[in-house]
Amino acid sequence: MQHFGDLDAATEEQLRLNNFEGKFDVKEFVGSISERLITQSKASSGRTRVCTLLVTMTHYVLCPAFDPKPFIRTFEAVVDKLISVRKDVQTKTELMEKSVRVAEREYSKKMADLNRGFEAVGSSFSTMESKMTEVGRTAVRIGEQLESIHIERQRAQAAHDLINYYNQFSRGDTSRLDALKKEGREGRSQVAVILRRLTTVAREVDLPSADKTRETIDKYCEKFEKDMIYLFDRCYRKGDPKMMHHCAQTLLDFNGGASCVQIYVNQHDFFMNKVRDTANHSDDLLWNAVSKPDESPPKTESGLAELFGEIRATVAQESQIVQAVFPNPPIVMQVFLQRVFAQSIQQYMEQLLTKGSSISDLAYLRILQLVHNQTSNLVEDLKAHEFPSMTPSKSSLEVIEFRRALSGALAVSGTSTTSVVSAMLENAMAELFVPYIEGQKYLDRESKSLGELYAGLLANFTRYHMRMQKGKSSMFDRMVDKLGAAAANTTTSGGSSTSAQAAALIMRYGGISSERMQDKSLEDTVREEDGLLSIDVAGKMLKWHAEAVGRCVELTSQNDVPKNTFILLRVLAEAIGAAYLETAIDSAIARLEVADPKLEPSLQPLEVLRSVDLICHLWQQYTNMALFPLAASSVTIRREMTIFNNQTVSRTEGAVNTLIQRVTDAIVSWLSVQLSKQKKNDFKPRNDDLSFARVNTEPCVACCETLEKVRDAAVQSVSGKNREAFLTEIGVSFHSLLLDHLRKFPVSATGGLMLAKDLKSYQDTVASFNIPALHERFEFIRQLGNVFLVRPEILKSYITENYLGRIDSALLKPYLAQRSDWGQFETRFNENADAEDVATDITSRGLKDRFKMARLGMMVKDLEGLKLGEGISMGIPSGFSGSFSIGGRGLNNNSA
Repeated sequence: MQHFGDLDAATEEQLRLNNFEGKFDVKEFVGSISERLITQSKASSGRTRVCTLLVTMTHYVLCPAFDPKPFIRTFEAVVDKLISVRKDVQTKTELMEKSVRVAEREYSKKMADLNRGFEAVGSSFSTMESKMTEVGRTAVRIGEQLESIHIERQRAQAAHDLINYYNQFSRGDTSRLDALKKEGREGRSQVAVILRRLTTVAREVDLPSADKTRETIDKYCEKFEKDMIYLFDRCYRKGDPKMMHHCAQTLLDFNGGASCVQIYVNQHDFFMNKVRDTANHSDDLLWNAVSKPDESPPKTESGLAELFGEIRATVAQESQIVQAVFPNPPIVMQVFLQRVFAQSIQQYMEQLLTKGSSISDLAYLRILQLVHNQTSNLVEDLKAHEFPSMTPSKSSLEVIEFRRALSGALAVSGTSTTSVVSAMLENAMAELFVPYIEGQKYLDRESKSLGELYAGLLANFTRYHMRMQKGKSSMFDRMVDKLGAAAANTTTSGGSSTSAQAAALIMRYGGISSERMQDKSLEDTVREEDGLLSIDVAGKMLKWHAEAVGRCVELTSQNDVPKNTFILLRVLAEAIGAAYLETAIDSAIARLEVADPKLEPSLQPLEVLRSVDLICHLWQQYTNMALFPLAASSVTIRREMTIFNNQTVSRTEGAVNTLIQRVTDAIVSWLSVQLSKQKKNDFKPRNDDLSFARVNTEPCVACCETLEKVRDAAVQSVSGKNREAFLTEIGVSFHSLLLDHLRKFPVSATGGLMLAKDLKSYQDTVASFNIPALHERFEFIRQLGNVFLVRPEILKSYITENYLGRIDSALLKPYLAQRSDWGQFETRFNENADAEDVATDITSRGLKDRFKMARLGMMVKDLEGLKLGEGISMGIPSGFSGSFSIGGRGLNNNSA
């Protein structure tokens, strides 16, 4: 067995304790120990035979080359050495742990001692702090007492000095104050404070000689103020801001400094140079266009732009000077800006408005808006010169005196002046425009301007319709009475509504008077085009109204916008509704009423309907999109506007319905006249060749031509449901005429063919109306006409089929009686009819019983639910069954 001492030096070195510290790899350790042994084993195999093969006859012998014993001895020795090292490490570890436990006990003891020391120091500091706090409180009390004593001493000293100064003034001796005043800036400041206090004391003293002393003090104060103002003025002229600041501060301490501020503002070059005729500024382009409503409102005026440019430059410069010179720059700047608004801006504004008013109300209003807009921009620019704060005044008495002296300036709360200049600018601008927009003054002028513009625009239109109605008062009297009643408010009640003013202006400019004293105006030459409705004219009226509304929104308070918008809506409704649309409608109605019924009616009124429809649609779109949103803030006014607008449009719709009724009556009357021209033997001709040569009878051709003209005019001039209602009424009325017409003429077999061709033409013409409700009516007429073509033996079965089968046969007898062969088979027809009536089923009998005594028209009504009138004997309808509707309204209230 190999011992420890048998290990070589390299292995001994690897078994040292320091090799096992840090990172240790077992494989590397075993490899390093085995490396030498492996090398020795290889060397030994090289010197001897690795393997000797002894060959005998009986067996083989293998001689091995590897010897493991050196490895075993070495590893045993290493393991023994490692065990020894482990024991040494354990021994050292135990010793070190023992040392650590001892050190920990010592550290804990030391920390406990330190904690006790810190607690003792903390306790000492607490004691010291409480003592220092007590000493501090004592010092504070002593300081307060000393301060109180000092204040009392100062008061006593000041009282003593005031008494001495008062006594000196009572003796007329001012040498002491004169000497103090000559000591420079500090001396003048002291004199200012002393004089202010002496003035207060003099008012309170009640002694026999107090009045004389008070008078002496007042005279000295007046002299002192004059000297300081003179000094300030001299320094102002020299441009010495430091001395100006001293004078301003001294006067502020003396009496609030109002006189100093007034001197500075009154003698400023800006106001001195502005004492000139500002009307010299002329802008011919502006003044030539300002009164033209079709021109855009002016955006600027040369003289006003120049003035505001000077104001901006001056204020920018003065804000720096004022801040450097005066101890209270916000107050001084307020006084300066108030003077700018009250003198420079207001004077120039008055001159502009006077010139605008001499031209027209529109020019006045546009200039007012221009000045308002430019002034608003100026105010926003001047707000940039706001001062963040001002130097605190020395006493509340000084501030009060200063406020009292500057009664025109805004009051200052404390020493903060945040947004004081901005508030003053807003107030100054509001006061600048109050005389022009307060109460109803502005709105009355706006309404008057609109009325004048509308009256001038509609003058020829109104005169044309007056001349057309001269001697025919049925229509125009209604329009004049309506406008006259509204205009009467301006004379009877004094304060009139804006719509009444507009009505009065329309009457005056249109040459109308309620006393009919307008004959000379009617003599003016007017053209046919002047009496036509025009989309361009309506567009102008809405454009001018939109400009007025925009001006109203800009110039008046936001709370008044809904109310003012409603007033301007009334003006627009009076002009475009009553004076324009209803005048044209009433004139068209009047022409229809006086037209010769023997002549073909004119369809020109339908063109009026188209223009009315388009203009009303444009008007209502403008109202919904531009006016109603402006009244959104007031639910009540919005509701009133909606009701008024619906009533106005409903009144127009009522007039349109009346016009349509008159047109319908004229057309139906003309169709009746054409049918009355039917000859007695048209459907019972003698010459069959001539009968077949004619396609249709003359009345049929005339009626179809009239219906085609009506259709074309309706397609061109009436749209949507309105066209359908109008054509339906024409078709229903013509259907009724035909029912009555077929009972009047005898029909032969050959004439039945002529009648069938006429009825087919009627059906085809009405079918071109494209009204589904009329198809069944005229199909029934066609089938009714065929009863004159059917042979007698199948007639009974024919009238029980299709539409005729739904009608009681008794109602068809007046038509059957017109057959030329009716007398030959009437008896047989009646007998068969009685037999079939007995065999009729319950359903058919119920239908016939229900309509047994009814007329034919009511039977057709049962077929399709349309109003026909009074059946077989129906004449011209008495009323238009439809209702003209104007699109664009929020609420579609059609007139009844």
